Formats: sequence, structure tokens, C-alpha cells
Amino acid sequence: MTMQSINPATGMIIETYNEYTREKTTAVIESVNKASSKWRDTNIANKSRFMKSAARVLRNNTDEYARLIIREMGKPIAQSRSEINKCALVCDFYAENAESFLRPEIIPTDARKSFVVFEPLGIVLGVMPWNFPFWQVFRFAAPALMAGNTCLLKHASNVPGCALAIEAIFHEAGFPENTFRTLLVKSHKVNAIIDNPAIRAVTLTGSVTAGRAVAARAGSQLKKTVMELGGSDAYVILEDADLVSAVAECIEARLVNSGQSCIAAKRFIVVRSQIMEFERLLVQGMREKRVADPLLEDTEIGPLARIDLRDELHQQVMKSIEMGAECLLGGEMPEGTGAFYNLTVLTNVKKGMPAFDEELFGPVAAIIRVEDEKDAIRAANDSVFGLGAAVFTRDRERGERIATYELEAGNCFVNAFVRSDPRLPFGGIKQSGYGRELSHFGIKEFVNIKTLYVK
Repeated sequence: MTMQSINPATGMIIETYNEYTREKTTAVIESVNKASSKWRDTNIANKSRFMKSAARVLRNNTDEYARLIIREMGKPIAQSRSEINKCALVCDFYAENAESFLRPEIIPTDARKSFVVFEPLGIVLGVMPWNFPFWQVFRFAAPALMAGNTCLLKHASNVPGCALAIEAIFHEAGFPENTFRTLLVKSHKVNAIIDNPAIRAVTLTGSVTAGRAVAARAGSQLKKTVMELGGSDAYVILEDADLVSAVAECIEARLVNSGQSCIAAKRFIVVRSQIMEFERLLVQGMREKRVADPLLEDTEIGPLARIDLRDELHQQVMKSIEMGAECLLGGEMPEGTGAFYNLTVLTNVKKGMPAFDEELFGPVAAIIRVEDEKDAIRAANDSVFGLGAAVFTRDRERGERIATYELEAGNCFVNAFVRSDPRLPFGGIKQSGYGRELSHFGIKEFVNIKTLYVK
């Protein structure tokens, strides 16, 4: 069987790849398993040296990798470069901090000596999505490798070129052979990979459906998992918000990666006193964004990653309008080739509509009218998702209180749009998943937290 890279801006086939056979997949897993003991015993200074080298490879080839991202999933050039730079940043972060994160912890007890050490588990399988085809991989691989684990990557089937390029980056950086490998296989083969006894843990970023399937399979064998799944992030706009600043943040948050991000703003929950001006400013700002060829330097919005995803998004928009949502901008299929979608603003969105209940993966903003702060918090939390949320108010203490105690999400921001940062833990609750990536919390997800007691 084969898998193809298709340019979403043109619909043209870039390259066709042969899917790995069962025999080749097994051989790769065995090779990575054999490499595990050597990598486990490599001292932390050498691990850091290799990881720093990976950061240099990324920075030295930023344009090459950025253009690969564009060809396979359509991210605009400036954002593609930023993604590669962020990957280098996370490599440097763990190269510089892993030793302190993993240092044994002395815990006073009645023993002569008692302490905790952090040991690698073995092979960590990463099942990764196409929307941030480099960042999502490095986000799990950098801490997992620095903790002494080896890594296998099962990437999304529409970005095989990115998957192989990442394997080559670790090789070029000098990592021992088979420390990190890519498996070119489709999703229906993931269960067999999880079943392999050499796989000790699994991390997945993707849809709720995929997360449930992978978590169930791994859980049936008691293999550790981390799940970063979908989101329908709520942005609460209170009556004292600075609307000009808030709308600018909301537009950037909604349109990051052409709207194809789990932590993109999805639902704008606006108190009644602000609704008309918020709608006006949001529509005006969205209308000014440039949708064009992602290779052009001034392009802000590119195509969606695939035609089928664009069509699914349009169906969600149309069903929401049929159910009573009002379309203030867009809502139509653009003419021409490629998986482009017109920037769209829906208002009067209510519970039961796809624009409220489901994740809209594309440049579509949903505005929800509420009466006051209490009603806004209720609407924000009235979701199966709990990845990110934000609140906008001139009263920072009020915003901090709401973000800390009222909003149900793993990442809550005040007067800013939600984003990931290597220094901060990242992850969700409810149907947005469990476990944490990044910071010292992320590197400790895939280790054996071993207690030592010496009498």
C-alpha cells in the first residue's frame, strides 16, 4: 500500500511513499528496542550535546523544513518558520534543564536514606497529527529522549515527508542509530504496534475519537498514555474589557495555523453590553486578513490541510446557520482549486449547534451572547472539552480569579490568547485529554518514579 503527499493549495500530488510492511515495522521496533539500553546509559551531558545539535540542525535548515510543511499541509511560510524555530527552542530547553528536572529527590523519613529517582521506561510511541507536523513531534520527543527513552513516530498519513525529515534530523544531529525512528504506516496498523511488548508508553495528539481508541488499546495492556485531544476554547469578553485589544488577541487566536489548532479560540462568549461593538470589530479584523498562496511572505491564512476537512467544516457551518446562527461574514465555499475556506463569523450561536458543541477546525469564529459574568462562565464551561480558555477584563485581579477558580480548562489565560510554552505545562481535562507535556511535568510523564529506601 502507499501514502501520498498532496499539496492542499493546489491539489497536486507531491510524492507517493510505500507504506512499511508488517515485517519492516517489526524490524524497526526491534532495532529501536535494542538501542534503548545504550541510550538509557548515555550520560546526561552527552544527551544534552546531541539535543543541542538537533536544535542547530533545525535552525540551519529552517527554510527547507518550513517549505516542506507548506507543501504537505499548507501552513503559511512565516508560521512554518516559526514552528521550526519553536522546535529548536524546545530542544534547547530540555538540553539545558533535563539534568535538574531529573535530579534525584531526597525525602526525609525514618530510613537512613530515602529518595526518589526518575528512570526511563523504554520505547515511547508518538501518534502525531498533521497540523503542527514538526512541533507536535519535538514536543514529545525532546523530553522523552532526554529522560533516556527511545522514540517511535507514527505520523499522520498526509505528512510522510515531514515524518522522514524529522528522523533524518536526529540522525544528522548525531543521536545513536535507532534512537528515534519513523514508521510509515496508516492508522489501522497502530493497534498492532501498541501490542508489541517493546512499546512501553504511548502519547497521542489528535481527535477525541483517535484518543479513545489508542487509550483503550494501551490501557488494556496497562501501558502509560498521555492524550492531548480536541478543544473548543472559550474566550470570555466581559463588560469592562478593552475591546480593541481583546479583539486583536481573539482574531490571532482564532486564525493561528489557518484555524487548525486544538488551542485556537473557537467560541467567543460576549456579554450583551459589548456584543455589537465586538461583532463589528471582529468582522472588520477578519475581513482584513490575507488569504492566499502559503508560499507568499505576506500570506496570513492558507488552505486547510485537506479537501475533506474543508468540506466537513462547511457542513458544520451550514448546519449551524440552518439551526438559527446568523452569518456576519463568509459562510461560503471559495471558487478555485485547493482546500481554501472563506473566513467566517457566526453570531447568535447557541447550545446544540455544531458551532457551539463541536470543534471547528478552520477559520470560523462563533459568537455567543450572554447576560453577565455568571452567564459567561456557565457558557464557557458548558462543553465536553477543557483544553484552553481565556478571559478579557481591565480588572486583572478579577480576570485572575475567574481563570484560576471558575474556568474549566488545563490552560487559562488573562487578556492574552492561549499558547504553549516549553516552560509551562500543557494539556487538558474532560474530553480534551489527560497528562501534561512540556516543563518539568512533561519530562516526568514517561519515567519510572522509583522510590528508594535504605535502612
